[in-house]
Amino acid sequence: MATAFHNLSSYDTSTVPNAMGMKFGIVLADWNERFTYAMAEAAVETLVENGADEKDIVIKHVPGSFELIYGAAWMVDNADVDAVIAIGCVIRGDTPHFDYICQGTTQGLAELNLRAEVPVIYGLLTCNTPLQAEERCGGRLGNKGTECAVTAIKMVAYNGA
Repeated sequence: MATAFHNLSSYDTSTVPNAMGMKFGIVLADWNERFTYAMAEAAVETLVENGADEKDIVIKHVPGSFELIYGAAWMVDNADVDAVIAIGCVIRGDTPHFDYICQGTTQGLAELNLRAEVPVIYGLLTCNTPLQAEERCGGRLGNKGTECAVTAIKMVAYNGA
């Protein structure tokens, strides 16, 4: 469903398993930090609101969205987590750089998700304008970080943890 028709922060709490005892990794891109940090904050808040302990949430920073692939792979292989949330934001500019970064990051995270022992949650915003990013990081369309956290909890429960 298109974000324009769904608030990213809206979810039915009765459908979210208790996250107590679950461990989460967040790989956070520092590029466009105004947006990515807001998403990470919402993700942590949502995980804790649903039973996760803050000590069971590991956050690692990477320079930009393309580096989310390596950061998430490192976390899958080296951190004691039940799910990894990759958070980044790419905003279209004047060159095709946007297309390459979005496509490469999406493909890399998808491939990692296929091979990983734990779910890798896709939290990459791909926006045409800063306003679109703002609307998805706590603005009128909610916060993508909340959606990613709920997805992570559900996938860990699905995975039997």
